[in-house]
Amino acid sequence: MKIIIVGCGKIGTTILASLVAEGHDVTAIDADPAIIEEITNIYDAIGLCGNGVDCDVLAEAGVELAELFVAVTGSDEFNMLSCYLARKMGAGNTVARIRNPEYNDTSLAFLRQHLNLSVAINPERRAAHELHNVLKLPSAAKVETFSVRNFEMVQLKLKPDSPLDGMSLIELRQKYPQKFLACVVQRGDEVVIPSGQFVLKSGDKVGFTATPSEMLKLMKNLGLMKKQARNVMILGASKTAYYLAKLLLAGGSSVKVIEKDASRCEAFSDQLPGVVMINGDGARQELLLEEGLRTMDAFVALTGMDEQNILMSYFASSVDVPKVIAKVNRDEFAPMAEKLGLDTLVSPRKTVADILVQYARALENSMESSVETLYKLMDDKAEALEFAVHADCELVDIPLKDLRTKPNTLIAGIFRNKKTLIPSGMDTIQVGDKVVVLAAGHRINNLLDILE
Repeated sequence: MKIIIVGCGKIGTTILASLVAEGHDVTAIDADPAIIEEITNIYDAIGLCGNGVDCDVLAEAGVELAELFVAVTGSDEFNMLSCYLARKMGAGNTVARIRNPEYNDTSLAFLRQHLNLSVAINPERRAAHELHNVLKLPSAAKVETFSVRNFEMVQLKLKPDSPLDGMSLIELRQKYPQKFLACVVQRGDEVVIPSGQFVLKSGDKVGFTATPSEMLKLMKNLGLMKKQARNVMILGASKTAYYLAKLLLAGGSSVKVIEKDASRCEAFSDQLPGVVMINGDGARQELLLEEGLRTMDAFVALTGMDEQNILMSYFASSVDVPKVIAKVNRDEFAPMAEKLGLDTLVSPRKTVADILVQYARALENSMESSVETLYKLMDDKAEALEFAVHADCELVDIPLKDLRTKPNTLIAGIFRNKKTLIPSGMDTIQVGDKVVVLAAGHRINNLLDILE
């Protein structure tokens, strides 16, 4: 697929890397010649130095042939104008990054309609929803929800004293009566879709799928249930912090934000008067302790500096804050953070890259099924995909036990008539279902791709 990306900052470059890895024909446009030179040296992509709202530049990039046009510069208005011009010049689908909180849902719907935008994405808002899901289930390292909202995947890292250490998956299902699947495991650098004989070990990252109610019961039975975070300290008055604080306040939580920039503090307080705003340097351990760090249910580091987020999160862990989360955008810092015991990390740019990969696969899909949701899991070594099943799907009415599926693939959930099924071998896929597939080491575009 021919894709054009305008704006090659942190988010644009991450999107570009993901789409190039998917095998797409990508052209990058940026006004900085040094950035274009670096991109063309590292990635198999065409680079074009120029202005993304210059019709001549767009024409040179071949915008009339582009099936997907993505504008992710630092300016919302520039992104919208660039997408508008691209659509007028023949681009098939347009995606704009629009992250200013002043563009609420009503105004965004109006802009999408009149600018003919296919998708408007807000990285910080998406990341805030990820964080909010984890704070509602603090024992999890990560929580992914699917479109029906009654099915989720929870990733846990097994501690040395975990009751699951040394237990096979068959024994796990026999001991705990809840309806769930342990469907993906990462051990070191290896990721597998495990069989019933697979034996779990401490240090494993394990992905469980279930309905939210069954997941809560499982967490309680495993002794992993922590209370929902009600007192939250946030480091950095960023856009992600704004969206997260708004969600937390709406849920009745108390929120304290620490920010050293006085003007940001004032703007944040005006937008969210329910937040306790502290103007100070969050890198000072004494300040965090004075502001009650030890009494908090959760600490979330959301500054623009990965290093500070990691270090202050490590400090919060050292004083036994029950849940600690750090924003880490640079891939090379994530392993370091995990070695320090920080198992919950969020990256807005990776979140958006996953959305664009999902959207590109949906555009490529055959008629049998279409991608509704896509998540990268286990350090991007596995994927969870949700498909809508259409009338001509060849897998309909066949018992799952009779499907010859590829190794390291698994049908983990089926949604039918507002009900969620954890499938057995005798279950079948029906037209109108939504189906969640787990895959490690395979690129799955549609349901037929799971077959050998």
